[in-house]
Amino acid sequence: MRIGILQTGESPDALRPEMGDYPDFFETLLAGRGLEFRRYRVMSMDFPASVQDCEGWLITGSRFGAYEDHAFIPPLEQFIRTAYAEGVPVVGICFGHQIIAQAMGGKVEKYAGGWSVGPTEYDFGGETVTLNAWHQDQVTVKPEGATRVATNAFCENAALLYDDRMFTVQPHPEFSRDFAQGLIEKRGRGLVPDATLDAAVAKLDTPLDRGPMADRIAAFFLNHQKTQPHGAEKLRA
Repeated sequence: MRIGILQTGESPDALRPEMGDYPDFFETLLAGRGLEFRRYRVMSMDFPASVQDCEGWLITGSRFGAYEDHAFIPPLEQFIRTAYAEGVPVVGICFGHQIIAQAMGGKVEKYAGGWSVGPTEYDFGGETVTLNAWHQDQVTVKPEGATRVATNAFCENAALLYDDRMFTVQPHPEFSRDFAQGLIEKRGRGLVPDATLDAAVAKLDTPLDRGPMADRIAAFFLNHQKTQPHGAEKLRA
């Protein structure tokens, strides 16, 4: 199954040469699960010609805010709505989670409670899943058509499901321990309160559920492919 990675941001310059960029992380995370990938730098206005160019789409994280004025955001929101209408599955991570919610009628804003950084527990319907977080923005009002499938005390809408068409997650399953540490050291100081960063450093060795979340993402794509073939009937507006 071919998945188009819609890149909306870059890893920090200080980390990219050694650790790679966001599409690299996702290709590594999802390797060996029946998926192949094509990349599009949508932040540079490199968009697919059609939502049918791939059998599924994955929207990456970004340092940008979904509510900010950037040229790529309006066409990305329209792409999301078109993919939903045409039954092409989409996964969104962090910024991807947020931009999908905004495109579908939800609200994204800087959370008054501040930042979430480092290994963080989420309740996925009674199952505790630990993943690296790195965000201040979050979905504060979920779209009417979205179902909340994960939450915690800090981030109410930590993962959302839109029928069987879109699955979005606020934390970063693609972020390894070392990359999270690099973010703290190279991007965090001066941006995120020191107390928040120090608390994250103290728990960096917490085991992460990256593999199970990768399985969940791959299954979302592949099960959709099995149950709703490419070119499925479009939703009526």
